[in-house]
Amino acid sequence: MGAAEYALKDVAVQVGREAADLVSKARDAMVAGQRVQVETKSSDTDVVTAVDHASEELIRRRLGELRPGEPVLGEEGGGGGGSAYDGVTWVVDPIDGTVNFLYGSPVFAVSIAAQVDGVSVAGAIVEPVGGRCWTAVRGEGSWLDGRRLRVSSPERLGLALVATGFSYQAERRARQAGVVHRLLGHVRDVRRPGSCALDLCSVAAGWTDGYCEHGLHRWDWAAGVLIATEAGAVVSLPGEDRELGADATFAAAPTIAAPLRETLIACGAGEV
Repeated sequence: MGAAEYALKDVAVQVGREAADLVSKARDAMVAGQRVQVETKSSDTDVVTAVDHASEELIRRRLGELRPGEPVLGEEGGGGGGSAYDGVTWVVDPIDGTVNFLYGSPVFAVSIAAQVDGVSVAGAIVEPVGGRCWTAVRGEGSWLDGRRLRVSSPERLGLALVATGFSYQAERRARQAGVVHRLLGHVRDVRRPGSCALDLCSVAAGWTDGYCEHGLHRWDWAAGVLIATEAGAVVSLPGEDRELGADATFAAAPTIAAPLRETLIACGAGEV
């Protein structure tokens, strides 16, 4: 990796901070009593706000100015097709954790990754509340506000803190809850913060020891997986581990990655 990848990371940081500022101001207005327009997508619990759309529109506009001709794949606007200069595609989640945003929780973020041939090579995740900025460059490491990240090293699975998330579809959510119910007897505890991007960052920082979730899209994990990988996590992406689940995203500290995977499979993760 060289200067080109660092330049991509710098663009992701710049645009991510601008979008996070927009989202932060919208949150302040919402907390002050201003109503925000809300629509639903796959189910009544799967929401998108006018702020999601505004954030993605800003990101697309700024990427078009800073990196003209490169396609953007975004959660709200789709896209990503066509040929690109240097083969770069930008993968964007304008607010990862929209439900948290809507409820006033601070656990949400703007996620931007640069991918080449479907592989993340640079990215940034910016938290509008608090301003923390997570970054990574493939082969060069990952950082939180300039501090190098490294995963944890629990001695055994029973001491591992594991994060997960749930589907917006009620029937699948119930099956996922069954997996967590069976898993609880094998780990220290389970967390469900509500943002895939920040769950992956949490693994990278050693704040949790492992993470597994089914049903994610590329924009959910594109930046976070790179950050976790560059911090030393063992990672598998949707489509890479059929036993764990065809659409499973997995990241864990190396010391417990294998037993966590095996235990998740034994608990029925591959059948959700």
